[in-house]
Amino acid sequence: MQRLSAGAVASTVAALLLGVLVGTLGTVMHRSIPPWGVVVCLTLAFVAAITVRAWTGFVALGGYALGLVVTVLVLTVSGPGGDTLVPDGQAVGWVWLLGSAAATIVVALLPRGLFDDRPRPPRPAAEPVIEHELADPPP
Repeated sequence: MQRLSAGAVASTVAALLLGVLVGTLGTVMHRSIPPWGVVVCLTLAFVAAITVRAWTGFVALGGYALGLVVTVLVLTVSGPGGDTLVPDGQAVGWVWLLGSAAATIVVALLPRGLFDDRPRPPRPAAEPVIEHELADPPP
């Protein structure tokens, strides 16, 4: 488990801010070029989550997820004039809303070994294979 230090807190705050940035960009741009806008935005959310987990660890991934999900939820609410960035009647809005959270969950469920930088120990040397004849040799 990661110890609570100034570096860990700073990296979690930076991951939270990255989540806010990705959530804002994705919510604004997911309808830009149907269907490729949502594909690019979901890819961005997934790659940012992978980057956060690889560089800073699982705790900062929680900060990223919090920033992403809260930003997306805040930006889906109708504005004072009734305008909205994520209309209810369009499937692409639901794909972005649920897909951005799902991308982060998928990254959280990936095995820890994918993010381990330590070198693996060398493999033991293989023993030489000796072929044995099963049949008796001819007389």
